[in-house]
Amino acid sequence: MSGSVMPPDVIEIRGIRGIGRHGVFEHERADGQEFVVDVRLELDTRPAATSDDLADTVDYGVVAEQVHAAIENDPVDLIETLAQRIADLCLADRRVAGAAVTIHKPSAPIKVPFDDVVLTVQRRSGETS
Repeated sequence: MSGSVMPPDVIEIRGIRGIGRHGVFEHERADGQEFVVDVRLELDTRPAATSDDLADTVDYGVVAEQVHAAIENDPVDLIETLAQRIADLCLADRRVAGAAVTIHKPSAPIKVPFDDVVLTVQRRSGETS
């Protein structure tokens, strides 16, 4: 496959949990509810594999803390807005070529039995939100 671009490597962080006050209903803002976020970061991990130095890769502990803060702060009406915010913070690191963000809202205000409400957004570096 001469001349082809290698697909990026992937770091995933699954199940970042936090209590957020996101939603369009007053009780969602007042009471808050659990949100669960999964992030998938596409990047080239070869520099870090060669150097064995954290400075040469994305620190997934820092990303997890940033995602948690996004869940718990600055409420928004829509999970689409929250997902975009999280994608933007993931792409702020120049090494991240793409990010997928999945938001789970298992306690969404739906009047029928259900397991989960899930939204996934996929963004590439250089796209504008």
